Amino acid sequence: MAARAAVIAARAAGSSALFTNETLGWNDSFWPDRHTDSSIDLIPARVIEEQRELYLVAGDRGEAWASLAGKLRNEPGELGYPGVGDWVLVRQAPRDDRATITRVLPRRSCFSRSAPQTGARQIIAANIDVALVVAALGGDFNVRRIERYIAAVWEGGARPVVVLTKCDIHENVEDFVSDVEGVAPGVRIVKTSAIQHVGIENVAKQIGERQTAVIVGSSGTGKSTLINALLGSEVQAVFEVGSVKDKGRHTTTVRKLFLLPGGGIIIDTPGMRELQFYDVDDGLAATFEDVERLVTCCRFTDCQHRTEPGCAVRSALEEGTLDRERWASYLKLQREAAYQQRENDAHAKRKERERWKKIAMNNRKHPKLRF
Repeated sequence: MAARAAVIAARAAGSSALFTNETLGWNDSFWPDRHTDSSIDLIPARVIEEQRELYLVAGDRGEAWASLAGKLRNEPGELGYPGVGDWVLVRQAPRDDRATITRVLPRRSCFSRSAPQTGARQIIAANIDVALVVAALGGDFNVRRIERYIAAVWEGGARPVVVLTKCDIHENVEDFVSDVEGVAPGVRIVKTSAIQHVGIENVAKQIGERQTAVIVGSSGTGKSTLINALLGSEVQAVFEVGSVKDKGRHTTTVRKLFLLPGGGIIIDTPGMRELQFYDVDDGLAATFEDVERLVTCCRFTDCQHRTEPGCAVRSALEEGTLDRERWASYLKLQREAAYQQRENDAHAKRKERERWKKIAMNNRKHPKLRF
């Protein structure tokens, strides 16, 4: 409640005037066919918060709560429904605090997952440049989880940065760093302590002016505390981590976009209990580049890496140059990606059947007149 009151007070004080297309990162590439589009009477705005079927959009006309136009709600198309960070076309009268979203503009990048209940693609954050993968040092620290997040970030077209939080309460920080380096070669790692305000500037440096970052990770990793440190004010509520295995509580309940003091943009997200892939082939290739390089060195192109002669993978495992847990993780995520692709194909076929069923029912209700 206190955090909500702070946001309301800030808006009342006129901070919403900071929301313009320019400060929100707009450029004409988001709407390449602007001058030939029949929707020229509409205006672009960015989704900065999502609340069930309502979206808070902002732009040159300030903020407005928007609902989806009927056509977009019934036929969302290939891009699906808008998510926080999306640029959309809205119909909004001047000085009106309500709007209607008629179209989602093409995304430059996104962070997404397979929705737990439906299996459909769920947009967590759109049009992002950087993804801050937050992991807290402690009992719940898991490099396999970090590996999974990084694969999803690469797949979506953003640059991953691993942020290690709560470094003030552990002496063996470099051991954690070494573990992350083993699963994220070439990825920037930033050590932080929001309590001592250590490393916060290094995190801020990862987000350029008018660039958009998303902060992702499990509950209890200190994402809300990090957001507050970056913003320089207590905007997001923070609760203590539970005593059982350092398990955290969900303090952030909605995805929301903020403007940073240095001109950057950051999207906060609730902690995820699970991150199921939707489509991650390219992301896995980027995350496991070292493993895939070994695979191409095998003597046979269809090598199963079991008993075949000249297997570069088996040689690396025996010599210890390839970690066995990393290889096992690679195989597991490959199987998961293949399974998810089959599910996506089946889901697409079901949606197409449902669409044609709707059309058929509508034709029966409204038959064409014949003469």
